[in-house]
Amino acid sequence: MTDLVVVGASLAGLRAVEAVRGDGFAGSIALVGAEEHLPYDRPPLSKEHLGDEDPRSPTYREREKLEELEVELVLGAPAEALDVENRTVTVGGRDIAYSGLVIATGADARPLPASVCAPDLAGVVTLRTLDDSLHLRELLRRGTPRVTVVGAGFIGSEIAAVARTRGLEVTIVEALPVPLVRGVGERMGRALTAIHERHGTTVLTGVSVERVTGEGHVESVVLGDGTEIPTDVLVVGIGAAPNTAWLESSSLTVDNGIVADATLAAAPGVYAAGDVVRWPNALFDDVVSGPMRLEHWTSASEQGALAARNAVDPSAAKPYETVPYFWSDWYSSRIQFVGVSRAGDGHPEVETEIVMGSEDDGAFVALYRSGERLVGALAVDKRAEVMQYRRLILNRASWSEGLEKAEERRQRAARKAAAS
Repeated sequence: MTDLVVVGASLAGLRAVEAVRGDGFAGSIALVGAEEHLPYDRPPLSKEHLGDEDPRSPTYREREKLEELEVELVLGAPAEALDVENRTVTVGGRDIAYSGLVIATGADARPLPASVCAPDLAGVVTLRTLDDSLHLRELLRRGTPRVTVVGAGFIGSEIAAVARTRGLEVTIVEALPVPLVRGVGERMGRALTAIHERHGTTVLTGVSVERVTGEGHVESVVLGDGTEIPTDVLVVGIGAAPNTAWLESSSLTVDNGIVADATLAAAPGVYAAGDVVRWPNALFDDVVSGPMRLEHWTSASEQGALAARNAVDPSAAKPYETVPYFWSDWYSSRIQFVGVSRAGDGHPEVETEIVMGSEDDGAFVALYRSGERLVGALAVDKRAEVMQYRRLILNRASWSEGLEKAEERRQRAARKAAAS
């Protein structure tokens, strides 16, 4: 294998480059990115980069570091097409040949339908890129704007928390009756929503956006029940769609992402990583039906490295298994989750039990079970706890083992409290 092309100057794309160079791969590497920016860290874009007065640069590596890795940077132009048979990627009208290809093009933020909100209406933003974050940061610092966030997912909630912490009037609109039910389940979705309410953020659930009004600039958001919310800044956080439009003419299977096998292979010589890939995570084959797609920092980092190693040496390709992990910062709270919160068809439903702290206190640990297996853990302001359960889930621990670990952690916390 002589020529590796990585499409997507993302975390997964960067890790792909670093992994094979670290292994001693001496062939050529081209890193293709739609943005002109060098690879940068996305989680801070809705957290400290948006809220801090003097945020650090989110760029991972300076250009000189990438040059030391002997990487050809092809930035500022998105990939346009893929020819699997001839092994070429078209970028800016140029065909780049590859022996091995890693696709790490991530996902794009979903906008509101044009019938609901004019696409060019000023003051309406999505947050996916560094430029999006810079733009939203500027909007939040223009006087005291009234902020409406559509979508109570983790990105929308982080932005709402930043705006509210700045003292702004913030309203979250969520179409589902319970926010985050798909991510953490109904009971924990209610518990997390209470964090917003304790900080004075208004949360409206079970209602959709009927239309967005404004002449040139957003003025209000009109809901399906007739409620009208005066708005100066409208943040749309209704999820993301895998960036796969450029693959329509390729022979890859695309279904809510690039469908790959356990080694992240989507076709001979083609591997996928990060938000864009759906693959069978064998670790949860008794809980989740079908392939899994994750939009998490940790899995993107791991997948990028493994996809590149498998592309460079497909004869030794290894499968990717993981316990999903993500974190989110709201106000002064840290939310962490490991595992899965929902079961697929034909599998026992997932149940939840709080094993440390309480919902009323706002600091707690909840465990998730499917049948007799421990499958997930949620921690709010219990930073030292969640990784204890990730190891158990990785080893397919039983529910009783999870409860034993919870008792052990409670006793440890009690001893520490008594000693202090």
